[in-house]
Amino acid sequence: MQSAAFSLPSPSSHPYLKPRNFASNPTFYPIHVASKGRDFSDSANAISIPSFPKRSWSLSSSSPFPLRAWTSGPSLSKPSPLQLRATAAENAGEAGKSGSLLKTLELGLLFGLWYIFNIYFNIYNKQVLKAFHYPITVTAIQFAVGTILVTIMWTFNLYKRPKINGAQLAAILPLAVVHTLGNLFTNMSLGKVAVSFTHTIKAMEPFFSVVLSAMFLGELPTLWVVASLVPIVGGVALASVTEASFNWAGFWTAMASNLTNQSRNVLSKKVMVNKEESMDNITLFSIITIMSLILLSPVAIFMEGAKFTPAYLQSAGLNVKEVVVRSLLAALCFHAYQQVSYMILQRVSPVTHSVGNCVKRVVVIVSSVLFFKTPVSPINSLGTGIALAGVFLYSRVKRIKPKTKAA
Repeated sequence: MQSAAFSLPSPSSHPYLKPRNFASNPTFYPIHVASKGRDFSDSANAISIPSFPKRSWSLSSSSPFPLRAWTSGPSLSKPSPLQLRATAAENAGEAGKSGSLLKTLELGLLFGLWYIFNIYFNIYNKQVLKAFHYPITVTAIQFAVGTILVTIMWTFNLYKRPKINGAQLAAILPLAVVHTLGNLFTNMSLGKVAVSFTHTIKAMEPFFSVVLSAMFLGELPTLWVVASLVPIVGGVALASVTEASFNWAGFWTAMASNLTNQSRNVLSKKVMVNKEESMDNITLFSIITIMSLILLSPVAIFMEGAKFTPAYLQSAGLNVKEVVVRSLLAALCFHAYQQVSYMILQRVSPVTHSVGNCVKRVVVIVSSVLFFKTPVSPINSLGTGIALAGVFLYSRVKRIKPKTKAA
């Protein structure tokens, strides 16, 4: 095939393409463009392109201005230490923000689970106690389910199994006793009065905490703390007077629950003081749960007998499946909310945990009133609100420490 060359119309037909005369400039020499080795200098359609003078570039190795290769990419020079520190600080800041967000979401999830488990525990527990009037047996079942869950956690290494010696067990035993009594008295109160009233009375816990700490630990309260106790006591008294389901058995067992639960907190400070024997809250709670089952099981059998059997439930006219399922659900929620509570306590300060506990009590009271359709008078609601406001105030002023006089 014959090769082809690009050609343009004759300059004569287009005056703008007429070649200039470079003959007068001795430094320019015309060159001819050809294709595939053919010379189109004689063609009428060829283009003459002026050339620049030939120049030679030479640079010896000893030249004071050495040539450097030029690249169009970014500079590969080593960054300065200041730039490195700035980049590291920026990366650390971004990682810190993402880590803080994740911790906040995790903490919010734990608080939500804490409240949900507590709500369902109180609902299922109240339903069981209304039908099955044996609070010691119900409490023992809750400790039994908790013991099974603790055993599973330790067996499958979901939580580290502790190494306990005799001295530690002897120190934990008083805590297990008051823990057992606290939960037993709570269930006894729930079986006698409304859930909302039991938790209104349990708002008196700060009062017992202040009194017991002053008696056994020598921790005298500040004026602010004492002032915050006034609305607590006044609100509980107002709610008790106007409570529709009020009876003395439910009232005093709730008060006994406050006393024993706060005794546990005081004993934990007074007894578990050796740092070598100290353990985290979840491990301590797990051991106390097992010891509480051992302590309460013989008492339940001796005082109430073996009542939690299908034969007895059927003879009492109860739905066996319904009672058993709700008892197990209440026990699961009981252990779950206790575990989550201690997980939160490991992540926040005691003051924050106390405020969260106050909010939890409000949520439980409101949810139980709505679920069970508990009749509540305006004065009763006012008393409950004053008591809970006092608990919140107590949690805020508790962190105010008295000023020490300079020597």
